[in-house]
Amino acid sequence: MKTEIIQHLTDSFEDHAQEADGVEYWLARDVQHLLGYTKWDNFLRVISKAKTACEVSGHDVRDHFADVGKMVTLGSGSQREIDDLMLTRFACYLIAQNGDPGKQEIAFAQTYFAIQTRRAELIEQRLLEAERLVARRKLTETEKELSSVIYEQTGGNQDFGVIRSKGDKALFGRSTQDMKARWKVPDNRPLADFAPTIILKAKDFATEITIFNAREHAMRTERQISAEHEHNNAAVRATLLDRGIRPEALKPAEDIKKVERRLAADERKSLENPDRLPE
Repeated sequence: MKTEIIQHLTDSFEDHAQEADGVEYWLARDVQHLLGYTKWDNFLRVISKAKTACEVSGHDVRDHFADVGKMVTLGSGSQREIDDLMLTRFACYLIAQNGDPGKQEIAFAQTYFAIQTRRAELIEQRLLEAERLVARRKLTETEKELSSVIYEQTGGNQDFGVIRSKGDKALFGRSTQDMKARWKVPDNRPLADFAPTIILKAKDFATEITIFNAREHAMRTERQISAEHEHNNAAVRATLLDRGIRPEALKPAEDIKKVERRLAADERKSLENPDRLPE
């Protein structure tokens, strides 16, 4: 396929993209012509196959193929409504995959939407990684604050590690060492560095409550604060279990240090090549 044709098709597909409530979409009547289909009925058969593929892949068809009406102007100047569909990028990809491979527009669209879908997945992955990194840093700061509160109110915080371990036992129903073994965490690394985001936020929430109550009730012994911390972690565990989440059964997340290095590298690459996507 010639470069000028590829550029033309790229511009055409991007020009027809629209957005509603932050969601990018294309109208099926536009995609029909972009893919080289002259008859709507023929294109509907391709859409039907794409819907089946969507369902088989485990996605809700309604999330990607939404029925809408479209006003068109007739030769007489009057208008009437015709059926149309709002298609997500994923829907367009599935339509292209089920289209006539002999059409040059279909061949282009198969690659175009595959790349666009992959691009969205990369962005989503980076956002999730960034969210986890922020949660890990937040937990570190919250635990430092708890350590300071213990020192200020009891005169010492040498047992902070023990208090944190008791919190882990209450949250996971297992000791910190048991969870490290389960998640294959090196002995010299914190368990939290391998915890998924929801666990980081759960631990942070329980610790914030401990800090608040330790100050509010002027707790003067490490024993009181330790008991409070256990109670709060147990309460958070109960909430998670009630929502079908068993903390000790979750899979470990990637080493947070690797995530941090990767995000930092991506940021450097973005500064060096502002128009280049991370690989």
